[in-house]
Amino acid sequence: MSTWGQFNLVDPGAPVQSEMLLFHDHAMILLVGIFVLVVLVGGKFCFNKVSSRLVHEAQTLEIIWTIVPALLLIWLALPSLRLLYLLDEQGSDGVVLKATGHQWYWSYEIPALGLDSFDSYMIQSEDLSGGEFRLLEVDHRPQVPLGMASSVISTSSDVIHAWALPSMGVKMDAVPGRLNSMGMFPEYSGVFYGQCSEICGANHSFMPIVLEVVKIEDFIKG
Repeated sequence: MSTWGQFNLVDPGAPVQSEMLLFHDHAMILLVGIFVLVVLVGGKFCFNKVSSRLVHEAQTLEIIWTIVPALLLIWLALPSLRLLYLLDEQGSDGVVLKATGHQWYWSYEIPALGLDSFDSYMIQSEDLSGGEFRLLEVDHRPQVPLGMASSVISTSSDVIHAWALPSMGVKMDAVPGRLNSMGMFPEYSGVFYGQCSEICGANHSFMPIVLEVVKIEDFIKG
């Protein structure tokens, strides 16, 4: 991977993550524009020898620099609110995946398959096979079907964890005694990686999240 390629955001695996990337680009346009304007105006003032101590007010200028920032904030807020509502969307016809955080591993339940709860531990570096990612691979991967609106429910058995899967646009806290839920809609099959994003103790960085998206036929087979 090139040096500049390491600064790229992860490829979206769900529509909501695609919307997040679009909003990121939308916000960057505004930020870069403001930065360029400030640099140009600041440079002009640095090299401008003309000054006046007799001008005490400029109502037209004050109106402009009040209205323009307000319009820019609206331009930024509207897509932000739209994205917040998209994040709250919950599919009712998909599969429910329950993730329970422990120190320091995850347990999963998939009621639709009628399977018992299973634990997902990180694979140690010396046990990795060729092509597997260090500190990201697990011994048991939960599965969700492709092209269905699935819901992820998170909780914790001890301290606060966070179930985060960037490619799916999912990041939610796993709080003891509470259930949080988010929806996701995988657009293509594959293996998606994440990590606990809450500082939950000494082995916080060693409880990865791996989700496998498979075709509905393979999901039913288990």
